[in-house]
Amino acid sequence: SNGNLALFSISEDTSVGTHVYTLNGSDPEGEPVTFGMTFDKGSRDYFSVEPKSGNMTLIQTLDREVQDEIVAFVTITDGRNKVVENVRVFITDANDEKPEFLNLPFVVDVPEDAASGSSIYRVQAIDRDLGSGGSVTYYLQSTPSTKFTIDGHSGVLRIRAGESLDYELSRTHFVTVVAKDGGGKYHEKYQVMTSTAIITINVLDTQDSPPLFVGTPYFGYVYEVSVPGSEIFTVFAKDGDQNNPNAMHYSILSGSDGFFIINSSSGCISLTSFPVQLKNDVYAVFQLLAVEIDTPERFSATADIVIDLLDTNDNVPKFSSEFYIARIPENSPGGSNVVSVTVSTLTLCLTVKNEFFETSNLTAQEYLQLWATDPDSGLWGEVKYSIYGSGADLFLIHPTSGIIYTQPWASLDAEVKSKYNFYVKAEDTEGKYNLAEVFVTVLDQNDHPPEFNQNFLEKTMIIGAPVKIEAVDEDAEEPNNLIEYSIMKADPDNIFDINTSTGEIKLKPYIRSMEIVQNITKQKDCRWSVVVQARDRGSPSFSTTAVVKIHITEAVSRPMAAFLMQSRDNPMKALGLTVSIITVIVLVTVMISTIMYFRNTKSNRITPARRIIRRRPKEQRSWTFRPRFGQSDQSFGKFFIDDDSSDNHNTNNSSPRAKPPAPSAPVLPPPPPVHSRPSERLRSVPTVSGSLASRNTSRSSNKDGSGISSALVSELKMRIEQKINEANQGYYY
Repeated sequence: SNGNLALFSISEDTSVGTHVYTLNGSDPEGEPVTFGMTFDKGSRDYFSVEPKSGNMTLIQTLDREVQDEIVAFVTITDGRNKVVENVRVFITDANDEKPEFLNLPFVVDVPEDAASGSSIYRVQAIDRDLGSGGSVTYYLQSTPSTKFTIDGHSGVLRIRAGESLDYELSRTHFVTVVAKDGGGKYHEKYQVMTSTAIITINVLDTQDSPPLFVGTPYFGYVYEVSVPGSEIFTVFAKDGDQNNPNAMHYSILSGSDGFFIINSSSGCISLTSFPVQLKNDVYAVFQLLAVEIDTPERFSATADIVIDLLDTNDNVPKFSSEFYIARIPENSPGGSNVVSVTVSTLTLCLTVKNEFFETSNLTAQEYLQLWATDPDSGLWGEVKYSIYGSGADLFLIHPTSGIIYTQPWASLDAEVKSKYNFYVKAEDTEGKYNLAEVFVTVLDQNDHPPEFNQNFLEKTMIIGAPVKIEAVDEDAEEPNNLIEYSIMKADPDNIFDINTSTGEIKLKPYIRSMEIVQNITKQKDCRWSVVVQARDRGSPSFSTTAVVKIHITEAVSRPMAAFLMQSRDNPMKALGLTVSIITVIVLVTVMISTIMYFRNTKSNRITPARRIIRRRPKEQRSWTFRPRFGQSDQSFGKFFIDDDSSDNHNTNNSSPRAKPPAPSAPVLPPPPPVHSRPSERLRSVPTVSGSLASRNTSRSSNKDGSGISSALVSELKMRIEQKINEANQGYYY
């Protein structure tokens, strides 16, 4: 604008580049003038002046709160003369400043027992703007549950009426305070400036709260194997006034019945007796008490605790019996459904018996149910069943119900196998188990008729002696395999009687001779065909008939002939007797041979020598033989045999052995009496091992020159030497 620059002012919110003023000036001589503007040294240049037009433009941002006036020097010159004028430009206020809080941050400590409505703090904020823009009012940001209020002009913070602080509920509160100015123009628009600050209010604890049990509700557990003194559970109570907590004293108010005790300082609950004395598996609830120590108010708290008696897996499953006996009819179909009662074309009756109980007449399809109990509880009391053993191939067992039934493919036949036994294992989840033995008997059913042996349907009957027929029933048990015999037809029919049990057929008592038989038959060849029936005693009963051909003959007087006659119809009987006789003969022969072998072995035993022992030849005594040829008074020549004077002995000390027996010498004629010298003694035939040498002795010549005596002596000498050599060879090696 044009005018007096001394009265010029500019708003601080004027934008840079704005044309704010035009300088006016003229030269009296009419010379053109130019304008200029300078500032104090060190001052910022806020304006620029166009020299010819004198237009003044703002070139710096203005801030009244920093500088509220600008001192400038305006110049005008015509080229020769220059005029300088000092001017002041005033900066006017705009609402561009926010309120500013003092003494930040705001932290206030307030005791929890501060009265409602009492002032707790004064908030202060300033705004550097002028006028309404510099006035400040206060308010709190609205919160749903604020306990505080503030005076809008003074900034005093108070506890809201009707509210109180509680340290135990909330230890710290955060309050947001808003400071707002009175508003004003800024860039030609009206605006209100605000600022916020957070006040932290710490609530101080005071002794005004009772203790609190932590972690409620309480559940303790007692194992059934626990012993008195075992720690069960530890409780904890804290002072409600936690800024300065007091110690606690614990006790049991009621309900423990003396089975439990609590440590007054630590809160540890212990067992005072054995768990088996507890009345219930889940023990009754009893009450605990915690009291603050050293407080006049004696603040206290109570809590309940439940003690459960827990099981341990200290029992093995137990069957109701050590063994089970079941009886099952044969021919039962395999793969029967496991049901208690079922409608089926084939049902059976099981009878389970043992020394503890008897359960009979259970109508179901091939099953036997076992029971095993485990006194333990929970998973430890759950029992799983399994079977094993050589007899368990045809059976299955339900793992949870214990029902035993046959395999789907199995068929029981009493004639093939009627007895089965196997073991049932009852096992809990931890692997403890027990065993029971099961005995299964397959009950026989009458499913086989009697059958005759076709090879024995021709019989020879001796008058006065019966003949026997036999039928076999393959059923396994009585009465299904018991057979009754009867004669269905005979012509004439008054000839034979039959034993219903044994099948023996014999003639009527009045038939005692062949003449009577021939008179009946009118034939010399007496042969009958008899129709015989074999019927079992089962229900229903089966029967079979066969034609037995009987040839009647007279009795034979000789025993062997009679036996052969009777055995003609039964060759197996004769064969059996023959085999028995041969067996006895063989056994007797073997026994005799064995006895002879051991006797010969014992008598011919030779004890080996460790080394050959040779002896020095010694003088032999002479033997004189008397011939038995009637020459009793003549002396014969003598021969001598050297022998050692000392006994034979084994020089090997490591294996002392008894002296071997002497070899047998040939029987010699008794020698004649000989008068030997005193230095000589008669020697017998050597009986010990050693080297024997014959000494040539002078023979007395035969007085009568008999050649028979000389020949006899020579022969005897030769035989004795031969025996001696054989004995030496046997005992030296």
